[in-house]
Amino acid sequence: MTRILLCVAAACLLPIAAFAEAPKVANGIVVDDDGMTLYTFDKDTAQGKSACAGACAAVWPAALADPYDKPSGDWGLIASADGKHQWTYKGHPLYRYAKDTRAGQTNGDGFKDMWHVAKP
Repeated sequence: MTRILLCVAAACLLPIAAFAEAPKVANGIVVDDDGMTLYTFDKDTAQGKSACAGACAAVWPAALADPYDKPSGDWGLIASADGKHQWTYKGHPLYRYAKDTRAGQTNGDGFKDMWHVAKP
């Protein structure tokens, strides 16, 4: 009987564990589900369209959502250049910075006065 209950419980938990989280606010900044800092770019349009492509995207990769992620509240999704979905916060596309190698680093903040840590 215990074995069956554990299997049922485990089966119930699998779908929940498979879903990644939307970005979140931690320590006053917006981070991904791994705790990596997310950034906004001043050249992005007011309609939430990313202006970062090519070489820019190599250094500032889009904070991509998984196919099953859904927008909620201040968290939205836009189509990225490669047809995937990029997270937005309050309409601003979100990016990671390639030189941030550990959770909590903010090495890209203020880069060329156009990149900023996303804050609530």
